[in-house]
Amino acid sequence: MKILLASNNAGKLAELQAILAPLEFELLRQADLSIPEAEEPFRTFVENALAKARHASRLSGMPALADDAGLCVDAFGGLPGVDTAFYATQFGYAKGDANNVLALLEQMAGIDNRRAALVSTLVAVRSADDPEPLIASGRVVGEIARAPAGAHGFGFDPVMFLPALGCTFAQLPPDLKNAHSHRGLAARQMMALMRERWL
Repeated sequence: MKILLASNNAGKLAELQAILAPLEFELLRQADLSIPEAEEPFRTFVENALAKARHASRLSGMPALADDAGLCVDAFGGLPGVDTAFYATQFGYAKGDANNVLALLEQMAGIDNRRAALVSTLVAVRSADDPEPLIASGRVVGEIARAPAGAHGFGFDPVMFLPALGCTFAQLPPDLKNAHSHRGLAARQMMALMRERWL
């Protein structure tokens, strides 16, 4: 079965392909079909993921899988949340992972409460009008490091320190990261749901 990934993020594609490999689905990126990104007007991960999945399915005629993920920092009342990808732009920086990390570290200078969670919500639909979307969510709690460490991953991985593992997500090789990450947790839930309801 071919499923359209409602994202142009190469990191997400690689992670989800690796985790969902046992289902033997072929994941295609929406950019490969010239499908533009969906609007994300909502304030929750699940609403944005559902909007992205329905948009991709409507324009492709294929089943679609969408991920909306972000960083929720306790000291900021759960923000940046759904605005994670654009975090740096609030502080005059261009959009991008490195600038997001830079802006976050600047904003957290002098803050002792470093607790934060990375959250991933996956939504899959068989069609744009699917009345029963599959919804899976993964959440990993850690601390924002004082400086980036590690060369793997993307997003906030270099500053998401996991006390239980003694390192940041970016210091883990991809297979180990997938075993412990928010997206890995959500993807394994999604795989179980797809097996139960779609296969």
